[in-house]
Amino acid sequence: MGLRINQNIAAQNAYRNLSVTDSQMSKSLEKLSSGFRINRAADDAAGLSISEGLRSQVGGLKVAVRNTQDGVSVAQTAEGALNEVTSILQRMRDLSVQAANSGATDTAAAGAANKELSQLNAELDRIGDTTAFGKSKLLDGSFGSVTKTASTGTLVQADVKTATDAGVALQIDKIGGKTLYAADGVTPAPLNIGLAANELPDDATAQDVATKVNEKLTTALKAAGYQGTEVRMSASTDSAGNSTFTLSGSVAFEASGAGATSLKIDTTVGNMVATTGGNTGKFQVGANKNESINISIGAVDSKTLGTASLNLSTNPDDAIAVLDRALQSVSDNRASLGAVQNRFEHTINNLNVAVENLSASESRIRDTDMAQEMVSFTRAQILTQAGTSMLSQANQSAQNVLSLLR
Repeated sequence: MGLRINQNIAAQNAYRNLSVTDSQMSKSLEKLSSGFRINRAADDAAGLSISEGLRSQVGGLKVAVRNTQDGVSVAQTAEGALNEVTSILQRMRDLSVQAANSGATDTAAAGAANKELSQLNAELDRIGDTTAFGKSKLLDGSFGSVTKTASTGTLVQADVKTATDAGVALQIDKIGGKTLYAADGVTPAPLNIGLAANELPDDATAQDVATKVNEKLTTALKAAGYQGTEVRMSASTDSAGNSTFTLSGSVAFEASGAGATSLKIDTTVGNMVATTGGNTGKFQVGANKNESINISIGAVDSKTLGTASLNLSTNPDDAIAVLDRALQSVSDNRASLGAVQNRFEHTINNLNVAVENLSASESRIRDTDMAQEMVSFTRAQILTQAGTSMLSQANQSAQNVLSLLR
C-alpha cells in the first residue's frame, strides 16, 4: 500500500461525513428545541409560504372573534336601554288609560298625569341622547347610519292624520355609489317605492308612514340583492305636532322623488353629508376584506316615538293609540337587536371552528413531529460519535510513516 502524508484522504472523507452529520444534528436540535419543522425559508420554501398565509388567517379570525364579541356587547347595551324605554312607555300608557276615565278623572287629575308624562318624555330624550358604547351614541339615530339628508326639511308632512291626500313616491337611483341596473346590466332600473293614501289608516301617524315606507324599502332592496337595511326613512314629531321625515342610509345612496298634496319629497334627497359623531355600525367579522356585518339602530326619543305631542287633558284616547304603536316600534327594535345578538353568537361559533381547523392545518405544515425528529436526532448523534472516532483513527493512520523514518 502507498503511504502518503501530504494528503490524508481517509481523514478528509471522515471529516466531510462528520460535517454533514453535525449539520443534520444541529438542525434536529433546532427543530426539537423550537417545536417547528420550518424555522427558516430554506427548511421548506413552499411550506413556509402556505403556513404564513394560514397564520395570517388564524390571527385575523381571532381578532374577528373579539370584534364580534364587541358587537354582542353593543347590541346588549342598546337593548338594555330599550328595556327601560319600554317600561317608561308602559307607564305612559297606564297614565293615558287613567286619564281616559273621564267619568272619574277631573281636569286637575289629568293635568297631574300630564306633568308626569312630560317628565317621562324628558327621560326618553335623555336615554336616547346619553346611551352610548364608549363614545358612540347608540339611540340618537346616528349608529349604523353615517349619512343623512343635507336638509332636515327635505320631506315635509302637512296633515298625515287625515290621510286623504297623503302619498309617497320615492326613487332610489344609486346605492353605495353604484347605479342600479336591470337584469341585462345595461338598462338603469331604479327602485321605485310607492305609498298611496288608502294604504294608511285614518288615524295614521308620521311613524306609521315611515314604518310602511320602510317595509316597502326592505322588500325592494332584498329583491335587488341587498340586505334590505341600506336605506331607511325616519319620522320625528315635535311637541307642536309638526312632523319631519328624513331618509338615511348605512351606505351612501342617491334618491329622488315626488309626493302628493299632503306629503311631498324634494328631489335633493340624494345630497348626502356625514352625520356628526355617527358610527358606521360596521363590525368586521372575518379575516378578509368586506367580511362584515352592518347593523343600524334607529333613534329613540319622544319625537321619534311620537309621544312629545301627547296631551292627556285633551285627547287621552289618541294617546293610547300612539303609545301602542310606540311600544310596538320599540319591541320591534328590541327583537331586531336580539336577532343580531343571536347572529353574532353563531358567527363567533363559526369563527372559532375556523380558527381550530386552520390552526390544525398550519400545525401539520409547520410544526415538528417530535417522535420522528427524535429518531433523526438520535441517528445523527450516533453518526457524529462514530465519525469523530473514525476521524481520530484516520489521523492516527499517518503515524505509521514514522516507523519508516527511525
